[in-house]
Amino acid sequence: MEPGPHSDSVKMEVMKPVWSLASVLIAVTAYGQEVPASVKSAIAKADAAVAAIVKIPKAMRTFDNTLGALDLLSDDLDRTTSITIFLRNVSTDAKERAEAGAAEEFLGNYYVELGKREDLYKAVKEYADTKPNLKGEQKRMLEFTLRDYRRAGMDLPKNKRDRVAELEKDLNKIGLEFEENIAVDTLQLPLTNEELKGVPEDARTGWIKQNGNYLVPMTGPAYSAIVDFAQNPSTRQKARWIWLRRGGQKNVELLAQLLEKRNELTQLLGYKNTVDYEIETRMAKNSDVVAKFYADLKPILLKKALVDKAEFTQAKRDDLNDPKAELDPWDYSYYKRVLLEKKYAIDSEKVQEYFSVPNVLKGLFDVTGTLFSVTYTDITADAGKLGLPVWHKDVKLYEVKDKATGKLLGRCYMDLYPRPGKYTHAACWGLQVHRINDDGSERLPLVALVCNLNQPQGDKPALLSHDDVETLFHEFGHGLHGIFSQSRYARFAGTGVARDFVEAPSQMLENWVWDPAVLGTFAKHYKSGEPLPAGLLEGMKKARTLGSGIETQGQVYLGEMDQKFHLAKGGKIDTTEAAFEVYNADTVYKQLPGTLPEAAFGHLVGYEGAYYGYLWSLVYAQDMFTRFETKGLLNPEAGKWYRDHILAKGGTEDEMDILKAYLGREPKMDAFLKSLGLDK
Repeated sequence: MEPGPHSDSVKMEVMKPVWSLASVLIAVTAYGQEVPASVKSAIAKADAAVAAIVKIPKAMRTFDNTLGALDLLSDDLDRTTSITIFLRNVSTDAKERAEAGAAEEFLGNYYVELGKREDLYKAVKEYADTKPNLKGEQKRMLEFTLRDYRRAGMDLPKNKRDRVAELEKDLNKIGLEFEENIAVDTLQLPLTNEELKGVPEDARTGWIKQNGNYLVPMTGPAYSAIVDFAQNPSTRQKARWIWLRRGGQKNVELLAQLLEKRNELTQLLGYKNTVDYEIETRMAKNSDVVAKFYADLKPILLKKALVDKAEFTQAKRDDLNDPKAELDPWDYSYYKRVLLEKKYAIDSEKVQEYFSVPNVLKGLFDVTGTLFSVTYTDITADAGKLGLPVWHKDVKLYEVKDKATGKLLGRCYMDLYPRPGKYTHAACWGLQVHRINDDGSERLPLVALVCNLNQPQGDKPALLSHDDVETLFHEFGHGLHGIFSQSRYARFAGTGVARDFVEAPSQMLENWVWDPAVLGTFAKHYKSGEPLPAGLLEGMKKARTLGSGIETQGQVYLGEMDQKFHLAKGGKIDTTEAAFEVYNADTVYKQLPGTLPEAAFGHLVGYEGAYYGYLWSLVYAQDMFTRFETKGLLNPEAGKWYRDHILAKGGTEDEMDILKAYLGREPKMDAFLKSLGLDK
């Protein structure tokens, strides 16, 4: 898709990584702030736990007192620091956000040093050298921990290990500075009322108005409103130009540093390139497999993209009464809306009237509650008693219980509306993960869904586009992956899977918002309560693959851009030139001159070399969905099978083995292609 609010940029997942000895937590600059005492205290406790592991005599080493203790140490540290650090993304207090940034940098550097401790490495090696006969999660834990140590450079001479640690700390600091520059970007677009012709008044709420003109903030909702509704093509072009300059030249320069330092790091560790290092631990394994994945997919996509372009171009020519008009990238969203209205009788503004936030949330809870046999209860008023913060009046906290047993499974925050200083896209954070203690007691998950949806206006509830509803289901898919986890160890809990599989459960849940029976349970007019008209829904279903070739080409572009950056020799590359080159080759458009598309691509931190995972996992998501198509989308039996065989397992087994066991066969690409309106 195009990088913007109608793409996975809005569905950006910055899932909190499960800690490992080689993990590198991305950290923002400390802004000169003192690290909170609670974080220092948590690290002091972690140090004491490390000391206890190290001093155990070699002959007395067991899994529980060495690797199990390491897992417990990391879970304790995450639980006592995660919310403090998470507040950087959501707090209304700039000082608190800065303190959270300082805490994240401090903790990230601590993890780097911890991963290089020779005495701890020796302790793990002592246990590994006993050749223990392990099974299941314990066997996987030992294998992964030894692999992590190798990837952390512990087999290197000390001088090289020291350089690895230095590079990891640099990457910590630079990486979140890159993300922070996107989050705090205050770019505004001055537009006259005439230039905004066609943009609904409701969408302009909160925009600065001076003498009848506007200063439009480049937030996701504002950008969407312009490219969807502004009748003036030059207005849409201006919006796209400024949207693709967020982060600015400073992020281009930071990205250059990131690429060079990542390359140096991976060369020290003995890898051919950054991509091979990053995806060694993922399903794809290496850059050659990713290259083949794209090479096989691109010719199939091109056929559909050319059909899409012809359809959209004709729509523009008819609209402008200009037989020579050509389609530009800033026209796509506008003419998709036009086609939806004219060809499929879908009025996007009218559609929103059937998706008020209260109804959508009730529907989300009812549908997933039925499917997975759980209940949801708003416990926001009790958050303080649980020691959990509520950082804004719009934030809600829910608890999730098993319907049959009444057992508490976990809790979920929801923070749905935009505000200054808040994370600008949509994401799900795993703040706490599932773990079973040695005494059999459970540590329960806590997740946080952060979105930037349209806000309520006076007595009028927040109304969502169908895309927004899809996004909400997507993010909730991540949340349920965490909440339904039944792993023994924190390392493998919930989303602790290979990163090119982590999107599959969330992408699969998007399918529910296209089903008539499902929508019939909650898509009701916010005033009258009337259900979504059957004709409107039928049009939406027919239009589901409208533009799918162009949009999926956009995802290929982002993935191949990421690959090109991280395969560059020496990590040296003109990123803007490369971004344009890939865009022009991978899509049916030409990139808009003067833009800096890489500067606002936040996935370059956290998904470096691995953005391909979005499309990769979508193949598996659609294949998994075929079981529900057969059994029924509201069938609790099918839901239980999925909950037990996919969500509960987390990363406790190899992802391909989990998939095969769930499907009862080898995975196939057929359902993915069908979902795009394609076939081989």
